[in-house]
Amino acid sequence: MTTKPWITLVPLRAGSKGLPGKNTRDLAGKPLFRHAVDQGRAAGASRVFVSTDIPTILSASEDPDFKTVPRPSELAGDTVPMDAVLRHFLAQDFKGAGTMVLLQATSPLRQPDHIRDAVEVFMRGSFDLVMSVTETASSILKYGTAAPEGFFVPVSDPAYCFSNRQDLPKVYRPNGAVYVFDADWLRSTGSLTTNNIGMYEMDADSSHDIDTAADFDLAERLLAARRSD
Repeated sequence: MTTKPWITLVPLRAGSKGLPGKNTRDLAGKPLFRHAVDQGRAAGASRVFVSTDIPTILSASEDPDFKTVPRPSELAGDTVPMDAVLRHFLAQDFKGAGTMVLLQATSPLRQPDHIRDAVEVFMRGSFDLVMSVTETASSILKYGTAAPEGFFVPVSDPAYCFSNRQDLPKVYRPNGAVYVFDADWLRSTGSLTTNNIGMYEMDADSSHDIDTAADFDLAERLLAARRSD
């Protein structure tokens, strides 16, 4: 286990079309965003920051578990990319160097070990970015996009379009739970986009993401089942 310090950023915004107020809605006894904060602390983050425009969080008394970072309104819209939020944070609120972990509040079933293990993958490798993933259906390799004049463009090897399902390689999707990268690397590139990505695999239940009320209810059930084991 690495002893090098690393920080965590939990980004929150007030607006949510799928489930209004979801980031502060109670889940298993505490606001949704506190799961990410507590997981970051339990995993060993040297500091946890919360970037937000949510008035109730900004106006609350100072919390010893995290430092609140006010997010300007122009970075709080639903079309603002995460890259812009990260650039603002690293330019205005954290000017230090070192490893940084981005934890989305909408992945409350991730566990501290997942975070620690992803950090380990990053620190012992030579990746620009390590992100958590979960296995998904390989049949996507048979898909394609439409090009002008009716051309079908395979998303991968054209041979996969005609392969038996059981012969297709495993496919993984980003689950949005954990992203690990170097702060100075992000400052220099301005973006998480890179071809040099390491992956950390998580199980499907731990990868559960919340966007709707149904997602929230399922998260409650999954957490309850985990506690009863």
